Amino acid sequence: MTASSPDTLQLLALAAALGWASGFRAFLVLFGVGVAGLAGWVQLPAGLQVLANPVAVGITGVLAFAEFVGDKIPGVDSLLDFISTLLRIPLGALLAASVFGLDHGLVAALAAAAGGSLAAVSHGTKLATRAAINTSPEPFSNIGASFGEDTLVLGGLWLAWSHPLLFFVALVLTLMAMVWLARRSLRFVRGLLARLVRLFSGRPEPGPPPAPPAAPTSRALPDRHDVTDVQPLDPKV
Repeated sequence: MTASSPDTLQLLALAAALGWASGFRAFLVLFGVGVAGLAGWVQLPAGLQVLANPVAVGITGVLAFAEFVGDKIPGVDSLLDFISTLLRIPLGALLAASVFGLDHGLVAALAAAAGGSLAAVSHGTKLATRAAINTSPEPFSNIGASFGEDTLVLGGLWLAWSHPLLFFVALVLTLMAMVWLARRSLRFVRGLLARLVRLFSGRPEPGPPPAPPAAPTSRALPDRHDVTDVQPLDPKV
């Protein structure tokens, strides 16, 4: 079975998907693209065909497996995310530019900027949400979040190739949800760090603001015309 060559819309969707997905899983993206090209499921652009080499698929497969396991261990996942900051964003830019070919200067530069930006958004969201999730002692939330990201990466790549228009709609909605989630997670982490700083510095927890003092109530003085404390005269006197 021979895969058909991608059209322009597929290339645009693929470049966006590669940049966005690289912010979550760098090696899974490389491995997934390489397997799809090696198996003949898709016709990779010339700039990505190097990933379909059997040696490249083997190397990225080992790295993707290590990334898969480490991402599901609480604490280790955040450490890997922090270290991968130097990899995921540049890789997202490089893969997006490679879709159109690095010899196309302007188009490749625009694709690199878009791919790197999408990778930065997804990577930043992942950092913030995992930091918030790691405050919970149980490991199941980490494992669930990790499997969810695996599904997003592979599903997004498939959707970009098979249904480009639907992918762009889903991407816009996903980015909106990611920005909202990242802001909530950052607010939670900042509050937690502030509590830890107060705890170790010995400062008391801020209590509720004191209630404003009640306004003094003025007692009405009796009218002089109403004073009836004059004793009546005794008629026997």
